[in-house]
Amino acid sequence: MGFWLAAMLALAVPARAQFTDNMVRIGVLNDQTGLFADLAGPGSVEAARMAVADFGGQVLGRPIEVVAGDHQNKPDVGTALARRWYDQDRIDVIMDLPNSGIALAVQQVAREKQRLVIFSSAAVSDLTGKACSPYGIHWAFDSYALATSTGNAVLRRGGDSWFFLTVDYAVGHAFERDTGTVVRANGGRVVGNVRHPLNTADFSSFLLQAQASRAKVIAFANAGGDLSNSIKQAASFGLFRSMTPVGIMVFLTDIHAIGLQDAQGLMLTESFYWDMNEEARSWSRRFFETMRRMPTMPQAGVYTATLHYLRAIQAAGTDDADKVAAQMRAMPINDFMTREGRIREDGRVLRDFTLFQVKSPAESTGPWDYYRSVATIPAEVAARPLAESECPLVRR
Repeated sequence: MGFWLAAMLALAVPARAQFTDNMVRIGVLNDQTGLFADLAGPGSVEAARMAVADFGGQVLGRPIEVVAGDHQNKPDVGTALARRWYDQDRIDVIMDLPNSGIALAVQQVAREKQRLVIFSSAAVSDLTGKACSPYGIHWAFDSYALATSTGNAVLRRGGDSWFFLTVDYAVGHAFERDTGTVVRANGGRVVGNVRHPLNTADFSSFLLQAQASRAKVIAFANAGGDLSNSIKQAASFGLFRSMTPVGIMVFLTDIHAIGLQDAQGLMLTESFYWDMNEEARSWSRRFFETMRRMPTMPQAGVYTATLHYLRAIQAAGTDDADKVAAQMRAMPINDFMTREGRIREDGRVLRDFTLFQVKSPAESTGPWDYYRSVATIPAEVAARPLAESECPLVRR
């Protein structure tokens, strides 16, 4: 009896020793005050803290800490902070990461350091394509899902000629590329495009080019403040009387900033909306109590990704990055965003998406009641087929 008890205790020690230290540290890296602060920012940090509290504040007896960082939309700042977090501050996983250029850079750092990174705000589909990593997970959405879902739906409604208003950096290029591919593959035409700098104030010259194109659809391949400003100005120019507005990446806070009068009729795709089911409504009301606004898709993504990560640590019995990543892929994803989702070998989370249309002021029942559901896009349609993947992790 004593021999077997001693053997069991001996086996238990290595399992405990697999923790890198006596704390699990989660770093939320995003834009805290700039262009993407509303869609992610402090709200994503609060979402991570809510997840930790809901999990019980500890995992396998170790406390959990959430650390916030501001990358200021500068790749050098984001990369340096990621390196410091992994090397000096013992951050176990980095979350969120709006701004796809920074996300791609941090993906490389995480690969080098063999530490986890989970993207809830980055859109560029290359994160699970040619830039994929065994340590990277693309959680809430990507440019391919948004482009495929929205592009197909608008084409079916007669929008067969497109003009792109595109922000001139990684995510804008990915939006235009992926959506353009869908449009052309289904018999539509891309009749023109124009690219604008990040954080543009005056879109008048770009919108005049869109109007002159005589396209049926104007697609906004930008985000954050750029999206809000360009849609407001397009509405004031009267463009939507002759062109169908499509937002490739739109968040609830964008519609709140724009207002229903200007945004009504806009077509968009998301994997989360606060009013999509009772669980989502319950969690979103709790979020609202602190943040005084309803959560966005990326913020809900940070919450659900944090829970899945902590459950994986608990199931694996360690915070070792390789073992936790394997456990995250082995476990189904079930939460208010996702039913029976899973993480594919390229790091892409498979989940359904919903095509929404922005309500008119007359349709809305009050603040934050902005969307009406148009269609559900199944996970297998929204995700890029593995046969087309450039990810070297995909088995051929």
